[in-house]
Amino acid sequence: MQPNPAIAIVGSGPAGCYLAQTLRRSMPDAEITMFDRLASPFGLVRYGVAPDHQGTKSIQAQFARLFERDNVRFAGNVEVGSKLSLDALRDTHHVVVLATGLARDRALRVPGESLSGVYGAGQFTRTMNTHPHENPTLPLLGDTVAIIGGGNVSLDVVRLLIKSPADFDGSDVNDPAVEAYAESPVREIDLICRSSADAAPFDPSMLAELGRIPGVQFASEGQTLSGANTSSATQSALEGLRSSEPDGPPRVRVRIHFNSTTTRIAGKDRVEGVEIRLPDGSLHVIEARSVITAVGFDFDPSDPLLGEMGANSDTGLLAEGLYRTGWAKRGSRGTIPENRQCAKAVAAEILKYLAATQSSAPKAGYSGLPDATLRHVIDFEGWLRVDAAERAAAPPNRSRKKFADHSWMVATAHENIDGQTTSAAQRRHVKEQS
Repeated sequence: MQPNPAIAIVGSGPAGCYLAQTLRRSMPDAEITMFDRLASPFGLVRYGVAPDHQGTKSIQAQFARLFERDNVRFAGNVEVGSKLSLDALRDTHHVVVLATGLARDRALRVPGESLSGVYGAGQFTRTMNTHPHENPTLPLLGDTVAIIGGGNVSLDVVRLLIKSPADFDGSDVNDPAVEAYAESPVREIDLICRSSADAAPFDPSMLAELGRIPGVQFASEGQTLSGANTSSATQSALEGLRSSEPDGPPRVRVRIHFNSTTTRIAGKDRVEGVEIRLPDGSLHVIEARSVITAVGFDFDPSDPLLGEMGANSDTGLLAEGLYRTGWAKRGSRGTIPENRQCAKAVAAEILKYLAATQSSAPKAGYSGLPDATLRHVIDFEGWLRVDAAERAAAPPNRSRKKFADHSWMVATAHENIDGQTTSAAQRRHVKEQS
């Protein structure tokens, strides 16, 4: 095997971190660098997991140990494919792995989805997580919104919309977005799921969680609450929603439509409703002022790395020394832990390749990259400065206050904000935001 192979992983989310963990155990002397276009690591965990699910986000502590003690380098603020070419990375590393995930909301492919008022769950979640490349606040959704999809992401969207600001205690939610939304919240939500309740891909515990939010009234259509084919966990969750009647008039009403297939989004210039096909074949239009699609994520044709590549779960190999893992390999399927098995399979391919190329020439690795790239890199110590600043800026009822400005994060990481030290800049930021 090539001694001390140089390995570049593009993307520092769960897919990349699990791969780095697996490779480090097999090759303790390898030089492993994880690149990310953002100033922060952890990808989907930081910006994709709902901000009120801090238990899920706690896996960041496990991934942080990679950079703290496992001798894996973090190289943030490096956009591979534009600022740094993939060819340059391949020229300097024995192996390059694409672990960038999929950020583009999958199309519904029904008439009307291009109307004004149709939004993707991905952009919604990124806004609520203060992603620096996303809109800082939510669009005006109107009184009625239809959410299309039956997975956990669709339930995330429902839950975030029915919560009041006080319900986000302990989270790292985007407070400006929550406060703006609270001034004109949705009053009616229709969740449209093409599956029956027993076949729906959501986790029953996620459904049950909705019933613990006060002031919400639930109803279920197209599936009896005591259906013989419904799993006990799902049936229990649905019965819990039915019994969770608010004491007074509800703040918001949620209707779940099972066995309902979206056939078109109705409207002229903007959304007016969603047409669904019921189990008996009849068509019905649900009135809605906006639509949020939550039907998965897909490859973005404009992505300089993945483009229209498409998923292929059979192998991670793309070209000699070039691989992919996670959603970039198999599509947007599976939860965060499922990336571990994917990483093990790709790692096995990489180890086999390196064993067969032991006579290849040495490569410079990270130090061989252009000075113009290295000059702007944010290392893990830099990220820890950003992390400390976010925690310091958090009000008592929040776990952190994420920064929405990428440039500010970069300057904080580099300890250089308008010529001041980071600590002084942090104090100024806290004062401005208070």
